[in-house]
Amino acid sequence: MAELLPRLRMNLDFMPSPVAGKPGLLIRDPYGFSDATLIIPPGLVSAVELFDGESSSLDLREFLARLTGDLDTGSLERHLIETLASAGFLEDETYERMREARARAFADSPVRRAAHAGSGYPEDAAELRMELDRNLGASLGRDTDSLVGIAAPHVSPFGGWSSYRAAYQSLSAAYSDRTFVVLGTSHYGEPDVLGLTRKPFATPYGVTTAAGELVDLLEAKGGSSVRMEDYCHAIEHSIEFQVVMLQHLYGPDVKVLPVLCGSFAGSLYEGNVPETSETAARALDALGELAAREGDRLFWVLGVDMAHIGRRYGDAVEARADEGEMVVVASRDRERISRIEAGDAAGFWSLVSENQDPLKWCGSAPLYAFLRAMAGVRGELKHYEQWNIDAQSVVSFSGMSFSR
Repeated sequence: MAELLPRLRMNLDFMPSPVAGKPGLLIRDPYGFSDATLIIPPGLVSAVELFDGESSSLDLREFLARLTGDLDTGSLERHLIETLASAGFLEDETYERMREARARAFADSPVRRAAHAGSGYPEDAAELRMELDRNLGASLGRDTDSLVGIAAPHVSPFGGWSSYRAAYQSLSAAYSDRTFVVLGTSHYGEPDVLGLTRKPFATPYGVTTAAGELVDLLEAKGGSSVRMEDYCHAIEHSIEFQVVMLQHLYGPDVKVLPVLCGSFAGSLYEGNVPETSETAARALDALGELAAREGDRLFWVLGVDMAHIGRRYGDAVEARADEGEMVVVASRDRERISRIEAGDAAGFWSLVSENQDPLKWCGSAPLYAFLRAMAGVRGELKHYEQWNIDAQSVVSFSGMSFSR
């Protein structure tokens, strides 16, 4: 009996190859268990689809024979299996060893080390300061006692400096003693829950101060709706980029409460408000209780992007920023932004959940959670923009401020 092929991991990123001269399917590991990136040639993409846990080595052999016109496919078959396995892309012992090693290394570390230094921003502190001075500004804004939060992108800073600048130039020296609740999109954690870590963040600037007592408070109030999602924090960029900006303005030991907000996917697809889920309702209530108890001792920073349109995100359209379809997307984005500015959580979610969110706003959950926690808040759009993350795909984002 033919041996079943191991299953290809479903928690990988799959996208059309962006590399000129190398068409095909790009596969990479967003969880960082593996550092490998593979580009599968177009002719072999269907062969990779056979790694579904149900197809056998005989099925693969038959496919390769049809593809090559040669019955002797043994070496090609072995090469494909060994390449996927050694990359850690199959559900096998190699992957388990990689996963356990990375999880153990993070658990043993006293800090959450910078995962995106050297790729998302410079890893040298002096170079980082020069870049942020140039793109973010070296000075803080005027003092105001009404500001309670900002929303900035979590796209790579080099793609969104105008929006980062618009958000962070709202801040003043008056907030230096606040605890910054950095509420970020959770790209890897469980839906409906708040994901926490007790580890301080280490960046090229230094190490933050952890808000351990507030982590304890959220965990106590939220019960099973609040999880220690350490490894999600280890690789997540939505909070790390905001931490670097805050350290640039207030010093390395700025006090940070990092909170990953899981998607409200169930309510999105069912057309309900997130609170329909008991898990989401308890998470939102815990965040609201934290806001009410701590008041002006907190300052909220949201790491959120908006629409995701184009080939990378499964759309047929080849998206160009501010052109064609993206002009319509901008109008629809601004409808949602107007509800955020009004502090209208229900109205915002009604627009997001319509037709199961074809705009694919990955920041919708943190924005909704913030509007629920800070009832009565009003927002102000500082800057809106779109950026081609690749030649066929666009992300939209903005800089906003929030006041009582």
